[in-house]
This record gives sequence, C-alpha cells and structure tokens, in this order.
Amino acid sequence: MPTTDRGGAIRLSWPGRSAIRLSWPFRPGLLDAAWAVFTAINLVALLAFPGWETIPFHVIWISFTLLYGLRIWAIGPTLGVLGVVIAATAAGTALAVGRGSEPAVELTEVPLMAAMFCATAWHARRKLAAEHNSRVVSEENARVLANQRRFLQDASHQLRTPITIALGHAELLARGLVSQQEGHDIQVVLGELNRLRRIAERLLVIAAAEGPEFLHLEPIALDSFTMEILRRWRPTANRRWQLGTLDKATVPADRERLGLAIDALLENAVRHTGDGDVIRLSVVAVGYGMPVRMFIADSGEGIPPESLGHIFDRFRSGDSGHPRGTGLGLALVQAVARAHGGNVMVRSRPGQGSEFELVLPGPRGPLALPSAAPAEADAIDGKLARKP
Repeated sequence: MPTTDRGGAIRLSWPGRSAIRLSWPFRPGLLDAAWAVFTAINLVALLAFPGWETIPFHVIWISFTLLYGLRIWAIGPTLGVLGVVIAATAAGTALAVGRGSEPAVELTEVPLMAAMFCATAWHARRKLAAEHNSRVVSEENARVLANQRRFLQDASHQLRTPITIALGHAELLARGLVSQQEGHDIQVVLGELNRLRRIAERLLVIAAAEGPEFLHLEPIALDSFTMEILRRWRPTANRRWQLGTLDKATVPADRERLGLAIDALLENAVRHTGDGDVIRLSVVAVGYGMPVRMFIADSGEGIPPESLGHIFDRFRSGDSGHPRGTGLGLALVQAVARAHGGNVMVRSRPGQGSEFELVLPGPRGPLALPSAAPAEADAIDGKLARKP
C-alpha cells in the first residue's frame, strides 16, 4: 500500500515497487528477443520430433499472437515477422508431410493460423485507434474547458474595475440629485451596477472552483460558524430567524468560500420569503467520519416541481415578482460544495417552503454530540428562536 512521508511525498511499499519493476511490457527489445529464442527452440522441436510437430507448431502461433497483444508493432514490422513465421512453420510442416509423419491436410493449418492472427491484429489496432481518438477528444475537451474557465476569469477580472468606477460615479450623482424622478432613475442605475458586480464576483468564484488553489482548508467548527452567520444576517431582513439542531462538528473547509455559499443560500431564502416567514439553519452530524449536513430551510413560496431539476444551473432563476438575482447564487453553492468533496441538494413543495442541504465531508477531529449548549445559541441578542 502507498504511504505518505512528512513532506507529503508518496512512498510505495516493497510489493508495490516490485510490481512496477515487473509490469509489462518492460524492456520491449528483451521481450522480443526472448520470444525469438523461444520460437527457434520450437522450430527445432518441429523438425526433430516426428509425430509431435503439431505441438510446437501451435505453440509458435499462439505465442506470436500473445506477443503481438502485448507489443502491437507497427504494420511494417508486423508483416515482416508474420511472413517469417508463415515461411518457417510452412516449411516445417511440409517437411513433416514429406517424411510421412503428418497428412498433407496439415498444410492448410498455416493459412488458418495466419488468418486467426490477422483477425486478432485487426481488433488490436482498432482498439489502439479508438483509444487514440478518445485521448485526442479528451485532450480537446480539457483544452476547451480550460479556455472557457480562463475566459470567465479574465472577463470577470476585467469587468470588476469599470463596474466599480461606474458605481462610484453613480453614487456621487445620486447625492446631488433633488428631483424625485432623477433620484428613482439613479437608484435603478445603482441597482443594476450592483447586480453586475455580484455577477462578476460570482462568475470569478465559479470559474476558479476547479483550480488546485481554490480552497485553503482549515478546521471549521460549524456550530459557532452557523451562529456567526445568523448574527450577521438577522438585521438584514424582517424574518423569523431560527436555529434548528446544532450539533458540534469540526470539518476541514475554506471559511471564506463556505461563507459565500451559505450567504448565497440565505440570500435566496430571503428573496423567496416575506415578512414574518421562518428561515432556519441547522447542523446535523451523525457520527465520526460521516458526512456533516447543513440545512437552510424556509417557509416561503417553495419551488415549482418543473424547476427543481435545473435549480443549480447557471443563470436559472425563478424570480417571478421578486427583485432580480444574479442567477448564479445556487450555481456558486454547488461549485463550492463539490470543491470541498461534498454536494448540495434541495427539497421543496410549492407553498410549503424549501430546504437546501449542504453536505460536507466528515470531521477529522473528535465529534461531540449532542447539540450545542442552549445558552450559547440563545445569546444572539435573545431574538433567535431555537427549535429542536
């Protein structure tokens, strides 16, 4: 089994190193030479043992076919070796027929064995061509995806500066306007510029999600992390903010990226609920090494069944009658969850609210159950209802 040293390098055990040394094809020239010697021995046996010619004859052809399966030579060398094998085995068989130790019908086995080899070689070359085509397509797809990701990153970077500048000038104009109509118009401009800024920022996060440096993992205590998020969000909307089950669990996660994902889920919940509706956060940990689940539930309008299958697609939005979102919030959540090795799911029924489930890999440290202390949870200004 492979092990990892302190520097992070992978070290193989003795059986693993031996398997690599013995893996085929190893030293192709040595393998070809060994087969040539083996074939010469069988040719001698073909000539030297009357009445037993059939055994070395078939051994030569079978070993030739097996060798080709390992090596798959180019067409020129293959035809050359095939011609030598046909001539040698035909000559040996003809000699045996001439001596009367074999019937003349045995000569027909030479073209039959050659045909068998040609069929095997054809299938082997077809497989080789298919693997080559598959590799070319995979490399092309990888190149296209890399170009698309790089384009999204570059476009997002380039958009952020002019949007920020335009937003600053629009805010300055808004301070000097006295007309009600002009004030309304500039607020529309400010709203759209802010929306463009959020789109650029989220596109940048989504495009970077598959990169090797996207996450900076650290131990995150999800119970306290969840309460910090609720403290921050409670003043933003007149909702009944609640804590559900709040198990103590520490997981390896990127605090900033995970916070962006939870913020996107809460933004979505606020947008689809009204004054007095419930928004509840929960953390459920089953046991050590098991996935930890964060739930964001609301009592809002819910999601139509026909939209559930596309809810995490980019630029998909069901904002009927609501301020427009970016259409990228839930796509960002999915990208962050998968980057952590987890996933995100949703359950919803129209008129009965929605529940998003963010699944994260299990904790590395000790897992303390049951739920966090009520005094700590209720310390959020005494205004957060706590429900089991």
